[in-house]
Amino acid sequence: MSKASIIPKPITEYDLRLLRIFTSVVEHGGFAAAEAALGVTRSTISVHMSNLEARMKLKLCLRGRGGFSLTEDGQAVYRAVINLFDSLNDFSVLVGSIGKELSGELVILCADQLDRAKQKKLAEVIAIIHDSSPNLHIVLDGDSISNIEKLLLKDKAHIGLLPVYQQIEGLNYASLYSEPIFLCCGKKHPFFDQVDTQISDQDLSEAAAIHPGIDIDSSGREQLQKLNLCAKAYQFDTRKAMILSGRYIGYMSQSYIQQELNQGEIRLIQPSSRTYSFNLSLVTKKTPREVNKVELLKQAFTKVFN
Repeated sequence: MSKASIIPKPITEYDLRLLRIFTSVVEHGGFAAAEAALGVTRSTISVHMSNLEARMKLKLCLRGRGGFSLTEDGQAVYRAVINLFDSLNDFSVLVGSIGKELSGELVILCADQLDRAKQKKLAEVIAIIHDSSPNLHIVLDGDSISNIEKLLLKDKAHIGLLPVYQQIEGLNYASLYSEPIFLCCGKKHPFFDQVDTQISDQDLSEAAAIHPGIDIDSSGREQLQKLNLCAKAYQFDTRKAMILSGRYIGYMSQSYIQQELNQGEIRLIQPSSRTYSFNLSLVTKKTPREVNKVELLKQAFTKVFN
């Protein structure tokens, strides 16, 4: 039977130092590559790694002619160390934010492009946040719905702007705005010059159509089921490009295509019946690590959008 690890409980500062060296070696792909990052010689790194393996009673890595690689135990330890350092960092961030002016990153993620009007509203939100907490480093980016949900749950993002089609356990959803989505086609499409009464349900069911790429609510699904969905475009801007090609019909928010409507590049098809609602929600974690930052965002968005 192998002897138990001699790393003490709780872990000492010396153990943390060895684990940081181990992490650097792994992330740089070997002892030689880690020299510059750590500022110590390869022989010193080798001694520290040998000490860590001896203390843990585990073989963590292999090195030789075949290059550097982790053992199975080494991979497990590396994953555990990353989680450990993440937890230490989370603790430091939390303690640092208590009773002080908000600082550090404030991460806002959007699942779709915002039209001009909503960009202006988002600009107002950013102005409010900056004026109230100028030390915050605002990060505004786009990502897929699934990634935003994961990042919110892991406290890697503070708020997400998502179209609501399902609700994930652990997240809160607050309606931000709702607008109608209309079926439309581009100027080069055969339907463009036909009046709505000339376009039959069968014509529409046979025409090549675009799926929005995500699940949507029941009214939207009912509309999509009537179409020949043979293409997919998640983002509004990419969907608009496909519609402008004249080869596809698809559902778009009027606010995203108003310029094309005015210029006669796109038209709506049977807008009184071929429509459903697009609902955007403000999504946060139910128990966020940085509560004050999330509350600041929620108050700013509510003030501007409501």
